[in-house]
Amino acid sequence: MTDGPGERPHLLKKPVGEDDWSRGPGNAPVTLVEYADFQCGDCRRSHPAIRRVVESFGDRMRFVFRHFPLVTAHPRAEEAALAAEAAGEQEKFWEMQERLMEARGALDPEHLRRYAQELGLDMDAFERDMIDAAKKRKLREEKLLGVRSGVNGTPTLFINGVRYEGATQPVEEAELREAVDAALAESQR
Repeated sequence: MTDGPGERPHLLKKPVGEDDWSRGPGNAPVTLVEYADFQCGDCRRSHPAIRRVVESFGDRMRFVFRHFPLVTAHPRAEEAALAAEAAGEQEKFWEMQERLMEARGALDPEHLRRYAQELGLDMDAFERDMIDAAKKRKLREEKLLGVRSGVNGTPTLFINGVRYEGATQPVEEAELREAVDAALAESQR
């Protein structure tokens, strides 16, 4: 989104780094960054379309997931994000991310523990990591950097560092695919 005629688009303020959850090669010509909230209905409805687009581009795309819990509207979003982070400590971030996106809002502590058990996580470590102050700080910093990049709702996408201006309420698969194709063509010039 731009601020007005002739204005520059919103750019990703923090480049993708080692502390990001990412899939795909680091040198892929296209990087798609999603800021999302696990309790957000539009994020859940957009998830299958985003997943299909990411899968269809294979090694030509890197996908990065960043948390943006809208805690005022979604009181369980931060705890769900912490569950994903805790699962990530046991190499199961993406499996937990998938479960949380498919949870249909069942994000209370009992469900989060059940998802962790279903993934075979060490439950003592999971519980410790859920309350880890460093993980809470990471979520706050990630959200603040999102705000600085122009994120004001979820889902918000960036393609090669530029905010995606297509439909996100929910994401339209064909429109996203077209934008990724354009970014891929641009990268090959």
